[in-house]
Amino acid sequence: MRQVEEGDARSAASLSAHSGVVPAKAGTHSHGPLEYGSPLLRGRQCLRYCVSFVSAVAAVLVVLAVAMPGLAQQYPSRVVTLIVPYPAGGPTDQLARVLAPALSDKLGQNFIVENVSGGGTTIATARVARAAPDSHTLLLHNLQISANVSLYNNLTFDTENDLAPVIFINNNPLVLVGRKTLAPNTLKDLIAEMKTRVVKMAHPGAGSTGHLATSLFAQEAKVTVDHIPYRGAAPALQDIAGGHVDLFFATPQSVVQQVASGQVKAYGITAREPSPQFPNVPSFVQELGPKLEILYWHALFAPAATPDAVIAKLNSTLQEIMADPAILKSWAETGVAPYPQEQRSAAAARALLKSEIARWGQVVRDNNIQAPM
Repeated sequence: MRQVEEGDARSAASLSAHSGVVPAKAGTHSHGPLEYGSPLLRGRQCLRYCVSFVSAVAAVLVVLAVAMPGLAQQYPSRVVTLIVPYPAGGPTDQLARVLAPALSDKLGQNFIVENVSGGGTTIATARVARAAPDSHTLLLHNLQISANVSLYNNLTFDTENDLAPVIFINNNPLVLVGRKTLAPNTLKDLIAEMKTRVVKMAHPGAGSTGHLATSLFAQEAKVTVDHIPYRGAAPALQDIAGGHVDLFFATPQSVVQQVASGQVKAYGITAREPSPQFPNVPSFVQELGPKLEILYWHALFAPAATPDAVIAKLNSTLQEIMADPAILKSWAETGVAPYPQEQRSAAAARALLKSEIARWGQVVRDNNIQAPM
């Protein structure tokens, strides 16, 4: 009680000295002495505790504000692992092996690629979502991460809240290719024939981007197809070339040579305009409408609590890499384009991810697409 009263007395003296107001004597108020546990005494104690707490929080925020730029300057302080949620050899892995050495050169630490496949890419995603928020474990992913939000009901992470999009890097449309013995030679003729019979359409597995594109195409063309799932794109392409299935949505870089050599036919491209790599292949958008603009994109993700300064450093470094003439040339040759300048910020990446989650969630629900068990 003495300590409380003495504290009140010192506070009262300070108030008198600074304001000219003569307060009540310590331990009293205008209606008599304060009793231990009285509401007024408890209020004074609470006020002192609140002031102390707010001061402590303010001090922590000041320290963090000073420390954040320092963290960015020190990043990376050790080897960085770039997680790819697919086996080696696919387009996401290929991009990772272009970015990793470039990041190493610019940031002075080794960036190593680790392939963590399985679970429809959710195993790799969960690992990065649970990683330490220091950006020494990163995730290179694609359109599939946005569809998985609706495909899986038992995800152990929240895609939007547990991951921080750093930057959307590049994108490419998909090309619908068919076996060379198919009778139709144009997209219009193909759709007309598909209205008379059910064709076999391959895709890289249940819930994959190819599965989503196939379902959306059938929905908008108002046709019925026989879905033939494969374990990846490579065996599906082999069976297209071998004439065992009819159609398949592929990435341009995976089929440009086969189309040029006549091993497969190209019927349409999921872009607004025809592609330089496939100048005589029509646009699905022009034929069936804007829903058939499908861009297979790649983006870099960090754990959600990564400091903004570190995210900004990674973002600016990747923008430098994306401006490399040699990289741009190799992308252009295979129908891949960097994201435009106005869509390269971390804020733009968050907005793009949100819109893609909404878009592909609708496709999943409309077509009752089930995730692999």
